[in-house]
Amino acid sequence: MAKKTKISHQIKKKPITFKRNALSTTAQMMKDSQAVILTEYRGLTVPQVNDIRVRLKDSGADFSVIKNTLFKRAADELSISDAGLDAALNGPTAAVFATGDPVAAAKAVADYMASVRNSPFKVKGGVVGGKFATAAQIDQLSKIPPKEVLISQMLGAFNSPISGLVGTLNGIVSNFVYTLQAIADKQSGGDSAAA
Repeated sequence: MAKKTKISHQIKKKPITFKRNALSTTAQMMKDSQAVILTEYRGLTVPQVNDIRVRLKDSGADFSVIKNTLFKRAADELSISDAGLDAALNGPTAAVFATGDPVAAAKAVADYMASVRNSPFKVKGGVVGGKFATAAQIDQLSKIPPKEVLISQMLGAFNSPISGLVGTLNGIVSNFVYTLQAIADKQSGGDSAAA
């Protein structure tokens, strides 16, 4: 009988270690991510899940089915708590960990939902910048232009006033040159009339 107790004691220890490792891994993944998008994946087929994984991998994100209690504990460990997060962690949940550009990951999720008619795949909410974000906020995130476009727009905005200033200065210099040319022409014309 003592052997049974010893064996059952060893079996119980292993799951606790496994759970601690899973918790620390999940917390680290959340910490390393720019955004985490929580999704409802119930009703998706295996090929559809694989398609989502490929699309997200291309945008620098990982797709993982995760236990709600595990995600909640990892969020608590990172001091992320919100009533909306508790509500989003209801039912089967898969998390999109966006370690790269969060806009690209949100766009990939939105594009997938738009490409599949009547898709059971839905956004439940997420965590962006250490704060809970609703499904509507994640949708707004997906509508932001890509990082490269934003940078080019910003550079264009900086360049526009400078270009305007250069154009104005060129206009002033040109007008001054035309005025000098007109004076020179008038004087040379006046000298011809006097002779």
